[in-house]
Amino acid sequence: MAVVQFMVSLDLSVVNVGLPQIATGLGFSAVGLTWVIHAYALTFGGLLLLGGKAADRYGRKRVLLLGLGLFGLASLLGGLAQEPGHLVAARAAQGVGAAALAPAALALLTAAFPAGQARIRAFGVWSATNAAGGALGVLIGGLLTEYAGWRWVMFVSVPMAACALALAWRGITAGPPAARGGRPDVLGAVLATAGMTLLVFGVVRTDRYAWASPVTLTTLAVAAALLAAFVHVERTTAREPLIRLGLLANRSVAGANAFNLLAGAAMAAAFYFLSLYLQQVLGTGPALTGIMFVPLALAVIAGSVLAVPLGYRLAARTLLVIGGLLTATGFAWFGLISPDGAFTTDVLGPSIVVGVGFGLCLGPVVSTATTGVAPHETGIASGLLNSSRQIGASLGLAALGTAAHHRTGQTVTPETLNDGYALGLTLGAALLVAAALIALTVPRRTGPPARAEQAGGRDLLPARD
Repeated sequence: MAVVQFMVSLDLSVVNVGLPQIATGLGFSAVGLTWVIHAYALTFGGLLLLGGKAADRYGRKRVLLLGLGLFGLASLLGGLAQEPGHLVAARAAQGVGAAALAPAALALLTAAFPAGQARIRAFGVWSATNAAGGALGVLIGGLLTEYAGWRWVMFVSVPMAACALALAWRGITAGPPAARGGRPDVLGAVLATAGMTLLVFGVVRTDRYAWASPVTLTTLAVAAALLAAFVHVERTTAREPLIRLGLLANRSVAGANAFNLLAGAAMAAAFYFLSLYLQQVLGTGPALTGIMFVPLALAVIAGSVLAVPLGYRLAARTLLVIGGLLTATGFAWFGLISPDGAFTTDVLGPSIVVGVGFGLCLGPVVSTATTGVAPHETGIASGLLNSSRQIGASLGLAALGTAAHHRTGQTVTPETLNDGYALGLTLGAALLVAAALIALTVPRRTGPPARAEQAGGRDLLPARD
């Protein structure tokens, strides 16, 4: 499961350093280039709930293996892309594969370690590899882009998917046959994905159409209607809904997902802005840019490891608050970047602060999001958590990227680009402060679900303080 999570996390960030070269090689526009990231994040986030439901219904190992196969094939096709649309389609297909395998993997881990110190250690390992994949993806992407070409940022996932497929085939014992309920709610998944895609599309196009323009208002209105239709379908469908809305009555689940959405929004924007700042403002090459992300990667891993012993002494919500505020401090420091800055003065220090703070949050947020959840819904809870992170990443990049673009203006110079990136990073700090405040609403209890919660067939009881 650690190998699987490393691969999924790596693919979220491995393309960042290669974006300028991808734009040149395939002819992407400045706004169109962001869809290399959006296509993956939106299909991943929008279909995760369906993936979690499929894992619970058809068997977690089976869905995991199918997702790994699709992910590897899409990575191969992305590396062979000849047009912008080809790469965007391949990235979307990668997201579909990831939406199948990620919740299945996390549900398998949750079932294997239901409680106690073993659970804390297991999630510590999982969160460390999760962090390593996301942070080291930038390093790997930079080295591959400079020395092998940008296509290898797609090809690199092919051998990893094959390795993970072999490990999962041999190393995971298939569980008992899943209880067959109603058919999964495919319509709900389509509505959620379409609504989020239109929402992001409307936001990123504000560089061409003002917020008050008929085009933007119509796009956002249709997006809102689709999302409202998704909620209606989940409440009334004769099929098995993607998410039982009563699950969100669990304060641990609701708080962890809200925290994850805001943190995911900030971190996705940070990788994007810092990669462009180092290359387009400071003039650093792709390989060296990737190397400059190593301290952030190591700091995230260190924070994840540190969270394990702290998890024995502190409540999960306490770690979320501490980690969120520490990460916000690092983002505020990032907001001080300057066009004549340097790596040691503008990037290294805040990278360490952000990395340690974010690493402290990873294990606790996963453990919190599955606290008090009945065994037959762990796949859905896992999918919901991953979904909130990916949707947050796409919305955060759309909103903060648009704000940065507006601050940069029509005259593009290192100075104006720096002003835009600094604004985006500062807004990221505000999102993390809000996430820390939300963490205060999470109950202290993080033990196994109570008997009433395991009974199934009725809404979960809210976790007790």
